[in-house]
Amino acid sequence: MLSTSKALMVQGTTSDAGKSVLVAGLGRLLARNGISVAPFKSQNMALNSAVTEEGGEIGRAQAFQAIACKVSPSVHMNPILLKPNSDCQAQIIVQGKAVDETNGIGNRSYRAFAMPKVMESFHKLQSDYACVLIEGAGSPAEVNLRENDIANMGFAEEADVPVIIVADIDKGGVFAHLTGTLDCLSKTEQERVIGFVINRFRGDITLLEPGLQWLEEKTGKPVLGVVLIFMV
Repeated sequence: MLSTSKALMVQGTTSDAGKSVLVAGLGRLLARNGISVAPFKSQNMALNSAVTEEGGEIGRAQAFQAIACKVSPSVHMNPILLKPNSDCQAQIIVQGKAVDETNGIGNRSYRAFAMPKVMESFHKLQSDYACVLIEGAGSPAEVNLRENDIANMGFAEEADVPVIIVADIDKGGVFAHLTGTLDCLSKTEQERVIGFVINRFRGDITLLEPGLQWLEEKTGKPVLGVVLIFMV
């Protein structure tokens, strides 16, 4: 899929499932193999930011991922940054520059406001790099946010990219997280998912294997990897 689409998206069953670190790890692996690669997250929400060489702000996770990919952080790696200033309002940073408050959008569709800049930045990275690794935000199972989604399946469908879903087994309920997330997606979105990654497994991997087989048989999707945690 990478060779044809030039992109791969990592979505998670929950926040803190391991999306950021997985994108960074895959980026470093590709960079070590001589492939020019860049990270991308269409929308991030964070109070703290990193400053790029262009003088713009992006999420710190994308700056970290850029370093892992051995490239300079750019505003196009995180075109929309939301900096909360209350429970219901945030400053909107677009391609590194503050442009509005969320309540300033008014009756306009947020997707119509943000998606053109998101796609502009994504296509720029695609033209500059052999591969773009995309990080989702939160979970695609948040169906209440689907109409204006620009960060998970809303972006994946617009950009026509394949998706892998990562879940953190350390939280418990990993098989329910993965099957439940998949069930919340539309048919076309489910077809876009090419496999799963299970994060933060500890102990004897053979104890997990019956669950992996069950998951693959139930969903028809492969488990692409298990990230092991070693205690030292």
